[in-house]
Amino acid sequence: MIIDILTLFPEMFAGPFDSSIIKRARNKGLLEINLTDIRAFSGNKHNTVDDTPYGGGAGMVMQAPPILRALEHVRRARGGALSRVVLMCPTGLTFDQNWARDLAGEEHLVIICGHYEGIDERVRELAVTDELSIGDYVLTGGELPAMVVVDAVARMIPGVLGESASAEDDSFYHGLLEYPQFTRPYEFEGLSVPEILLSGHHEKIRRWRRRQSLLKTLERRPDLLRPEVLTGEDREILKEIAELIRGALV
Repeated sequence: MIIDILTLFPEMFAGPFDSSIIKRARNKGLLEINLTDIRAFSGNKHNTVDDTPYGGGAGMVMQAPPILRALEHVRRARGGALSRVVLMCPTGLTFDQNWARDLAGEEHLVIICGHYEGIDERVRELAVTDELSIGDYVLTGGELPAMVVVDAVARMIPGVLGESASAEDDSFYHGLLEYPQFTRPYEFEGLSVPEILLSGHHEKIRRWRRRQSLLKTLERRPDLLRPEVLTGEDREILKEIAELIRGALV
């Protein structure tokens, strides 16, 4: 997969993309990340890419021409059309695991990092296919959100993680929070590993983990327990949990 990132601050990406899983994916040739400095396409000697907003108001707005010239540069470098152009901005749809799975299916992805008070609306109209936000809070720019998207998408690319099952067990992959994990030592600070995990009975362990996943989701993110993500077994387990809660309240 190839990801082109258009940004005013390419130096911000050096650390996150040169370590850990992303670095290994790049070294294996599974993921190619290219950074394009929008300022290089400013068209003026001062490399300015922003201006005051029409109609007045505080702050500055990123101009359309530099961004579109940078996109054209990327398009030519890739030898064709740009299928998905994602703008990171506060007004975008909320990025989640479904988005990560969807974007990971692309061979090429372009991410534009917004900045200042935003970008000229004509960039959206002429080039953007998707607008994404990573949450309802304000950041200084789209660089950190872009890193989040790349990290989440990279994990969905076959071969990036050492064990394919490890991604599928992560929180949100199947719509629920992940079950508790344990490793050595068996006992620590008076707390022991649940005996069922040492039983060697794979079916009982699987069901215990699913129950714990449902319990954690019920306690912390009940909004995730949507009908479309629940199996018949999930409904049975939730019914058992509800009966235990009712019994405890009597």
